[in-house]
Amino acid sequence: MDRLGYKKYVAQGGDWGDAINEQMALQKPAGLLGIHTNMPGTLPDNISAALAGGPQPTGLTGDEEYAWKQLDFFYKHRVGYALEMGARPQTLYGLDDSPIALAAWMIDHDPESQKLIGRVFDGASEGLTRDDILDNTTLYWLTNTGLSSGRLFWESKLAFFAPKGVTIPVAVSAFPDEIYTAPRSWAEKAFPKLIHYNRLPKGGHFAAWEQPEIFAQELRTSFKSLRPSL
Repeated sequence: MDRLGYKKYVAQGGDWGDAINEQMALQKPAGLLGIHTNMPGTLPDNISAALAGGPQPTGLTGDEEYAWKQLDFFYKHRVGYALEMGARPQTLYGLDDSPIALAAWMIDHDPESQKLIGRVFDGASEGLTRDDILDNTTLYWLTNTGLSSGRLFWESKLAFFAPKGVTIPVAVSAFPDEIYTAPRSWAEKAFPKLIHYNRLPKGGHFAAWEQPEIFAQELRTSFKSLRPSL
């Protein structure tokens, strides 16, 4: 950022972008004023322990129960792709061998995203187009990075959804069809300097791709309070 001429800046990330984002926040590089995340690490210890095999915790609010059900479903049904890439990333050679295999792997990332892409190919207006979906797959195919992109699952040792102890300003946008929609109560505990929290009416795991206008507005609103520091 310094080489680009920016002495002060903010950062944004979701999914693995959030994992990098929060590590940057912990390192506190000179000039980083705050971060925005749409898939934050906020999972309380008791929720994490329950998801590992215990009963559903009692006394959850409506938003917390919604997040619990999302995560419970994720760990029981969706996490297979992550386990495969985390344990044997090089055996997924089909991703570099066949564009059809690559497209199938990417489109079937999670049920809500797959439904969204299905609606797009049926002609619905969803914030992204058929060309957007094909361009995204083509980018991986032409650069031969379908397989290598999975190695970070193998290399990372972080507890993905757990709070990391971030103390700089944080903004959270919670989308309803995310892998889990982080409740405000969990975000407030995870981030002592929570400067923005908003629960959006639509959008999923790839929110910046699916809902670019909503996402851009969230970033403007999130960092408005930090602009005097720029």
